[in-house]
Amino acid sequence: MTDTNHYETLQIHQNASQTEIKQAYRRLVKLFHPDSNREGTNPDKIILINAAYEVLGDEKSRQSYDRRLNRYSQNFANSRQQRTATAQQYQVKRQTGRDIDEQVEEWLNFIYNPVNGLINEIINSLEEQIDDLSADPFDDELLDVFQEYLDTCREKLKQAQISFRSRPNPPSLARTAAHIYYCLDRISDGLDEFKYFPLNYDEGYLHTGQEMFRIAEQLLYEAQDSVEIYK
Repeated sequence: MTDTNHYETLQIHQNASQTEIKQAYRRLVKLFHPDSNREGTNPDKIILINAAYEVLGDEKSRQSYDRRLNRYSQNFANSRQQRTATAQQYQVKRQTGRDIDEQVEEWLNFIYNPVNGLINEIINSLEEQIDDLSADPFDDELLDVFQEYLDTCREKLKQAQISFRSRPNPPSLARTAAHIYYCLDRISDGLDEFKYFPLNYDEGYLHTGQEMFRIAEQLLYEAQDSVEIYK
């Protein structure tokens, strides 16, 4: 649910059947696999194809993904309307170059920097937690520790969301703000997936949650890259 979603990766419609999904996956893997097409080999493409099939190839994880995809489309439309309204407000109120520079600096210091720090804390701690849990996913103590980790992440996510919404972003940082917005949304989706694992020990929730965190991390990188010119 970034620029290319799983359905686009497999080059199929969202209403495709499970059989069509499998056929599309096999066709693309054969097309990009180094053994069958050395000149057209693309390791990054293979990774995206496998990640897409891991989610869409399982009906339960696909249903969960479809719900998030539909919510993402609605959020995108709402965000676009909000950005349009914000842009119109700034067109009414003309600002000097100095005013704009000060606004950018304040937003970076009071919004972007603390939010960026909280997101990094959440994302960077996931791998260790998954490694610890994998020692014995059915161990009650490990599950309690994992649940505490999720609770902590929820608190940090809430702090980040409150901070992010506390003031509007400067128009020149609209791209950065959009990346942060969707990054926070993907983290929330990932935590929603993780919380179901202790209820039924279905590893599909762990895999989907990790995929959401991977997308969030990529969005964060893009946000970080977009503010480099201001540092």
